[in-house]
Amino acid sequence: MVRLLLPALLLLIAFWVYSIVDCALLTPTRHRGVSKPVWLLIVVLLPVLGGILWFIVGRGRQRPQPVVRAPDDNPAFLGTIGSISDQDERIRRLEAELAALDAEALDELDPDGPSHPQRPASPAPDDDDPRGARG
Repeated sequence: MVRLLLPALLLLIAFWVYSIVDCALLTPTRHRGVSKPVWLLIVVLLPVLGGILWFIVGRGRQRPQPVVRAPDDNPAFLGTIGSISDQDERIRRLEAELAALDAEALDELDPDGPSHPQRPASPAPDDDDPRGARG
């Protein structure tokens, strides 16, 4: 009888110590139910039952950390933007608008110089207008 009780007692003590160490070292975010200090009290004050409760109720499973990706690495984001040809067309359109703005700026700086071939010459100012421009 003593031969059976002694190994069982040693296994129960080992289980109790293991449950105390596991409860103490586990990160607080993985505790379920009550807080970490309360779980430690339960495990210490109720040697075997506390350890069983800890492993069944208190010890939470590790949740996978959400993966945060930069927008250029996120396939969902990349699917929402237009195709390369759409982007190329938009770039061409913006470059044409910028070229037109540059041509207007050059014409305004040098009114006596040759006008831009794509723009019609501006009409002469009206003599009745004291400011020299129509408005």
